[in-house]
Amino acid sequence: MYKNFSGKRDVYLDIADRYVQYIKLGVIKDGEKLPSVREAAGELGVNPNTVAKAYALFEEQGYIRSIPKKGAFVIYNEGCKAQDETEARELLHALCQRGISKRKLIDLIEEVYGEND
Repeated sequence: MYKNFSGKRDVYLDIADRYVQYIKLGVIKDGEKLPSVREAAGELGVNPNTVAKAYALFEEQGYIRSIPKKGAFVIYNEGCKAQDETEARELLHALCQRGISKRKLIDLIEEVYGEND
């Protein structure tokens, strides 16, 4: 996890977004234990309360589950991936309805994912 934060919003939101991105990309896998709040705070150079707030946010969003005295574990599985695909499909449909061309969407996807993915 890198330490550069946008500075445009609360740090805990940057941390939460970054972890969620790593989970969705498979960098952090289903069932994997996350670093403790103190470990992550030390690594990131932030207050432990900031990390705790980020963890609480993505637990609320359904990406992790905290088990008292055990830690926080990723619960992003096939059901979550299917939900993400459904949301992506709905977003693509809405963009199509707004007149964005298939070619433009493909260009944007290639920009985000790169040519090799």
